Amino acid sequence: MVLSSSAEKLRKMIDKAIEDHEITVTEYEKILHLASEDNKIDAQEKALLQNLQDLIESGTVKRVPDGK
Repeated sequence: MVLSSSAEKLRKMIDKAIEDHEITVTEYEKILHLASEDNKIDAQEKALLQNLQDLIESGTVKRVPDGK
């Protein structure tokens, strides 16, 4: 499946959070901003955001404050 350019950027940001096992408040806000930048969250973006949310809820990715 070919991702839209915004979904591809979103995927890269989420992949970084997965690799780090954490996401800062600012990174999380940037992800949400990127997803809604065009005033529309497409199916690909929605799936990526849901995946991130699932990882946060399971504790695989932890939300941490900026500047640890």
